[in-house]
Amino acid sequence: MLFNSPIFLFGFLPLTALLCFVIRARLGREASLGFLVLASLFFYGWWNPVYLPLLIGLAIFNFVMARIIMTERLKPGGGAATLLTAFGVSVDLGALGFFKYTDFLIGTSNTVLDTEFPLQHIVLPLAISFFTFQKIAYLVDVRRGEVEPHSFLEYCFFVMFFPQLIAGPIVHHKEIFSQTKKARGFSYDRMNMMIGLTIFLVGLFKKVVLADNVAPIASAVFARAAGGHDIGFFDAWEGMLAYTFQLYFDFSGYSDMAIGAARIFGIKLPLNFHSPYQAVNITDFWRRWHITLSRFLRDYLYISLGGNRRGKVRRYLNLFITMALGGLWHGPAWTFMLWGAAHGAMLIVNHGWNALPRRPINSWWSRGIARLLTFLCVALAWVLFRAADLDAALSIYRGLVAVPDVLASARLSEDILWLIFWMGILWYWPNTQQWLAMVRPAFNYKWADRKADPLLLPLDGSPYARLVLWRPSKRVAIAVGLAAAASFLSLQRISEFLYFQF
Repeated sequence: MLFNSPIFLFGFLPLTALLCFVIRARLGREASLGFLVLASLFFYGWWNPVYLPLLIGLAIFNFVMARIIMTERLKPGGGAATLLTAFGVSVDLGALGFFKYTDFLIGTSNTVLDTEFPLQHIVLPLAISFFTFQKIAYLVDVRRGEVEPHSFLEYCFFVMFFPQLIAGPIVHHKEIFSQTKKARGFSYDRMNMMIGLTIFLVGLFKKVVLADNVAPIASAVFARAAGGHDIGFFDAWEGMLAYTFQLYFDFSGYSDMAIGAARIFGIKLPLNFHSPYQAVNITDFWRRWHITLSRFLRDYLYISLGGNRRGKVRRYLNLFITMALGGLWHGPAWTFMLWGAAHGAMLIVNHGWNALPRRPINSWWSRGIARLLTFLCVALAWVLFRAADLDAALSIYRGLVAVPDVLASARLSEDILWLIFWMGILWYWPNTQQWLAMVRPAFNYKWADRKADPLLLPLDGSPYARLVLWRPSKRVAIAVGLAAAASFLSLQRISEFLYFQF
């Protein structure tokens, strides 16, 4: 069931919200919590009920393991807590590896070792990459003694709540357990409803009006590259940039819709996307793009490898390994690993540059150059992320440096105007959390963060402030209503979110 499908928009979401509020008013918080768990299972099973036992089984397994680990860690020397944690994490990774990487490993073996093992063609369970990482973080933190007391029902809500179940954010237990215990949790609240619907509809607009309308340009170019055709200069640049914009608005739209849907029920999900194309270096980019994945890779992989505690060489190696594995997490293909490795290399260069003794330049033009350079590097790496295989990626890269066709040069002015339009939105239009900062739209974003953002246009005493600050009003209602109308009119073609494939 897609967030942008009529069955979700006009059936599942409103009916689930209505029943949740009625159950909360008549039967209490625990009953509404249980109802949302059941609704989330129905939501997941709508795609393919065959994999519901996997979702439920892994949830029960990790909860039981956590209880055993909690008991063991109280024994002298921690008992067998570390060993049990390693076992639990291994089971989670084993499930992920079996479903997602079996054919990848078989295919690699057949190519490199000249074996002839048959591919298994295993169907990837929806969202297994996301909920596996969520459970791994939970088990590791149980071993560290960082998980607050919670019931099995609260745990099920934490790992199954439908807004974040399919494509994130990868929610941390501290962000959910602190909210499930609130006295008025899951009650109807007019402000939560207004905020949630605003964020959700803005996300829907990004997906079906912006992302889906730029997608055909990217799809046509990358399909030709996959078919072995030569890609010309202008086509290569248009295809690369179109996919760069498509992925941005697709993922940003999903992230907004997840936060908005959860807020309707009074739950604040963590920020997962914060204008990443405004980043001034690649480190800044990863603080803004897929924030919860970056957090997981840092806290549970990079630091576990030693982080920056063992010298510069080991630090750079740890960065490279972390990003390469993070790339492979996105999909069982060498192009994804190369994409991650490219980002690892860029992070190493960025850290090396920052370590050089020099006088930093901090002016509008230097930040502009840094932003453009970062954007270009990210866009070039997206070619590996999108291409069907390495040959297709190389075809696009050859086109990017090819000699432009003189007869096609008339497209240059159109392409420049097209690029200025999209970059203007990315750089100067406020993102959702900036617009709604006064009402704390996400778990980890508030007014202080809004004021501290160095990339925003001035607020104090500026007419711009009245435009970019959300408040309940007729003007806002009309703007959101128009965005919703444009989105509903675009629902004739329903497309999956790009991150659903991961």
